[in-house]
Amino acid sequence: MTTATKKFVLCLSCVLLMLSILVKPVSAIEVRNKAEILKEIDDFVKENMKVNNIKAAALAIANNEEVFYAQGYGTFSDGRGITGSTPFPIASLSKSFTALAVLQLVEKGRIDLDAPYASYFPDLTPKDERVRAITVRNLLNQTTGLNDKANPDMTHFPQYQSLQEINESLSTVKLVHDPGTTYIYHNPNYQYLALLVEKVSGQSFSAYMEKNIFERLGMSRTFSVSTTRQINENPAIPRGHYLLFGHPVSQAEPLWFIDGPAGIVSTAEDMVKWMLAQSNGHLLSPKLMEEYYTPGQSGPYGMGWMADQEEHVGRTISHSGIFWTYKAEETIYLDQQLGITMMFNCGLNTFVDYWAFVDGIARILRGEKAEAPTLNSRNMETVMTLLVIATVLWGVYSHFRIKRSNKGFTTAKLIISSIGRLFPILILLLLIPLTTVLAAGRLLPWFGLWTTMPSLIIWLVVLSIVNVTNWVCLIRLYCHAKKKEQF
Repeated sequence: MTTATKKFVLCLSCVLLMLSILVKPVSAIEVRNKAEILKEIDDFVKENMKVNNIKAAALAIANNEEVFYAQGYGTFSDGRGITGSTPFPIASLSKSFTALAVLQLVEKGRIDLDAPYASYFPDLTPKDERVRAITVRNLLNQTTGLNDKANPDMTHFPQYQSLQEINESLSTVKLVHDPGTTYIYHNPNYQYLALLVEKVSGQSFSAYMEKNIFERLGMSRTFSVSTTRQINENPAIPRGHYLLFGHPVSQAEPLWFIDGPAGIVSTAEDMVKWMLAQSNGHLLSPKLMEEYYTPGQSGPYGMGWMADQEEHVGRTISHSGIFWTYKAEETIYLDQQLGITMMFNCGLNTFVDYWAFVDGIARILRGEKAEAPTLNSRNMETVMTLLVIATVLWGVYSHFRIKRSNKGFTTAKLIISSIGRLFPILILLLLIPLTTVLAAGRLLPWFGLWTTMPSLIIWLVVLSIVNVTNWVCLIRLYCHAKKKEQF
């Protein structure tokens, strides 16, 4: 190689090195063809909906400050197609909107985050004086010391009719923890915040949200409701469902007062605008935006968001929305400027992993492989169906085996057998307390348990009937054997 050639190669290497430093690295999304990515996402969503028997869903993706995708899947019950403009209840995703409304008023100097909530409502006369120590920040961070047992939410009967009526509950409630010490997810915390917005702004909560958030962000098809009845009566919203042995069953959402924590209805197209607003810096001042996304001192909950820091994707804010006949999931990867929201016309179910939709889509966008989970509704409900059939067959076989038996039973054997056979009944009776423990203190109504795990409940009922029938046979056989001993 000549000296001139060496110099040329050296210069070329330097130029390429400088270009590699100066040129911004492109993301996996930018490198691949967008049409291919969208097809892969569509295939993944449709397959995941199919194996989970979900009839309708909507997807919103925001990426790098642009609308990447807003798409509907499935159909209404009358055959109309779901689109990106079809409204869905977003349930508890509403909390981040309510938190924003509060922080807007904080920015205007109308609300003090660390002021006692009761200072805005001098008519409150709480029996538990600790209620006076609950701050606005405690409400946002879910650290008020309230839980569903102390202050019923879904199980309150009759349901509340207004935010003012809910506020009166603070006069009689007894806190389970001192304010600011323990994180407990509790919907009424955000109902109190909605009333605070009304009190300070002089507008109804829905009117404030419409003017100051929805209109400002161009979310023209988004609105707020007070009760689930307004969802059921709206023909533009796809009918909700629950899954019975994997088959979707159309069902009206039970009456529940949801103004503040869960009352927003939105579309995929509008939710893209909402997610984009989280990264464009126009919502709040930088200081308040930081508080918006920062976990509370006593838990992972920020202000209307679950805030997290993941090793490979950086900062995330997320929330799930749960109704008994609708579900929503949202995750925003702040450092990657990527947001994904999915909404479904199917409610919370033991065997459906709704978060897997969002996670799988994020993987596809990062250039990774995504597949529908093996533990899906179709597979698990098949197992449950076979389990119920096997239980019935076992029960019939055991019944005739017991009746043909000529052997007597000792008292000790009868007691041991009785305990085992009555155990499924005990589980049914304790199902609400057990789920309350598993749900971190959330108190669920029986209807909610039914829609969440109907196949499991049916199996427990069948098993209980089989066991009780056979237990009665054992008792009769035992009594017959005792009579024989007397002669």
